[in-house]
Amino acid sequence: MNADQILAEIREANLNYLMLAQSLIRQDPEQALYRLGISEDTATLIATLSPAQLMKIASGNTLLCRFRMDDDLVWGLLTSHGKSAANDGVSRLHASILMAGRHQEAA
Repeated sequence: MNADQILAEIREANLNYLMLAQSLIRQDPEQALYRLGISEDTATLIATLSPAQLMKIASGNTLLCRFRMDDDLVWGLLTSHGKSAANDGVSRLHASILMAGRHQEAA
């Protein structure tokens, strides 16, 4: 993949992310704040963007979304390979609780 292809993929990911974010925010703002890991002010701004504004923002060369799991504990819980289905569900629940707590701290 060359640089132009990577930039095109970033722009496409940005547009998809913004459209998904806007849809989530309009449908259920509280869930959107948690799932997207954004503040109320950011959610309000995204919800009011016009299609032209979405396209303009998405056309940048910087990826707008980022990984929220920035520690080994959460990654370990999410990638618990080889564990039973029951343990996998508990691990994912534990990871979700940790990320929700971090969202509350950031808000």
